[in-house]
Amino acid sequence: MTPVPVAVLGSGGGTNLQALLDGLGDSGPARVARVIWSRADAAALERARRAGVPSVVLAAPSDPDELLAALGDARLAVLAGYLKRIPPAVVARFRWRLINIHPALLPGFGGPGMYGRRVHAAVLASGAAVSGATVHYVDDAYDNGAIIAQWPVPVHAGDTPESLAARVLAAEHRLLPSVVLELARQGAPERAVRLFANGRAFLAGDQGEIDIG
Repeated sequence: MTPVPVAVLGSGGGTNLQALLDGLGDSGPARVARVIWSRADAAALERARRAGVPSVVLAAPSDPDELLAALGDARLAVLAGYLKRIPPAVVARFRWRLINIHPALLPGFGGPGMYGRRVHAAVLASGAAVSGATVHYVDDAYDNGAIIAQWPVPVHAGDTPESLAARVLAAEHRLLPSVVLELARQGAPERAVRLFANGRAFLAGDQGEIDIG
């Protein structure tokens, strides 16, 4: 089976990129084939260099032609802390093949401006007992696409946005590679896939359980 080439897009330090590099490896059903970043000073570019993965920094992230050229032959594109809006032409070209990870349980605590510390502060201000991570398809609105998988993270008494963020990020690092690998096993289908948590695994229809470690 030829690994599904995956493009990873981001704007920050790239810890989810690293989780994908570690989780996908070189011989599984998917591999990180290219890294696309919106900032030239991001530590993620060094992570890509160490892994031997080609990387590009976008000059104009809002330019669909530039982004499509950067995506190249990727069959699956993953937003991992990417803070720029994806142009509609790119969303249309990659329908059901463009996914994002969000540090809360959507549809709550998402939308424009909801990223990073702001998300976790909003969760704590709401009094919610559970937060978590969501992987979803990308459409033309922020954090609005169909949900693929979610993983819950309890909110503890005395939590700060930083302590909650650390636990949610650890869940992201397990969740995102697991979802990408399952989508690759299914051939990166151009249709919606939904995975449901079951203990420490996911149920994926007739595919059985997918362990997230």
